Amino acid sequence: MATHADLTDAEFAELDDLLLATPEPLQPLDGVMLDGFLCGVIVQPVLLEADAWLPHVFDFDGQPLPDDVDAAWLERTRTLIKRRHDALNRALAEEGWFDPFVLEFDEEHPRELPPEGEPDPLAGLSEVSQALMPWVAGFQHAALCFPDLSEIPDDAVMSALARLYRHLPTETEQEKEVVATLDREHPLPTLDDAIGDMVSAVADLYDLTTDRRYKVETVRREEPKVGRNDPCPCGSGKKFKQCHGAT
Repeated sequence: MATHADLTDAEFAELDDLLLATPEPLQPLDGVMLDGFLCGVIVQPVLLEADAWLPHVFDFDGQPLPDDVDAAWLERTRTLIKRRHDALNRALAEEGWFDPFVLEFDEEHPRELPPEGEPDPLAGLSEVSQALMPWVAGFQHAALCFPDLSEIPDDAVMSALARLYRHLPTETEQEKEVVATLDREHPLPTLDDAIGDMVSAVADLYDLTTDRRYKVETVRREEPKVGRNDPCPCGSGKKFKQCHGAT
């Protein structure tokens, strides 16, 4: 298997099991949330090194793994995570599209209800949003861990985020109004429609943040450049080319 290849279905399942094996009391993401999280990392307006975001995969609060963690488990898990990250990044850069890892609830994969007496995090969501909520929650996790994206003063960025967050439970009247407006003006009657719009929103964010992400800062000199025939700034009285500018 080439190291740059995307994960196979079997490797997605393996990664999900590996994440579940994260040492307690750490609380890792599952495979679906990880997929959304990686996209939330990739579309940030700054380039993030893996060492910055990996702790938030193995634990929601970003707590470090124990020093005695199984080295083989960690190496395999990091390898699969990195391959999926690179595949998503490559697909967005080259194709402007990607295939998200989303589990559709059906007879083979029924939705697990919370224990009796505990609140249902999917209550109030449409069937379409129920299927996408874990993926979008992973994306939001990245946006909360690294707030640079949400702080961009750009209406297009805010609009793309709203298209994603419409699949999360609403907490305020303003959020309910935004979702109602989107449902009215941009309905998503099927899961395929919703997945397509979700991927399109992520691709829009990738494009909107590309210039910021790869911006090269111009280094400005605070002092004028010293000419080779000018006096050396060290105060020796010699010409720069005969002193600290000597080659």
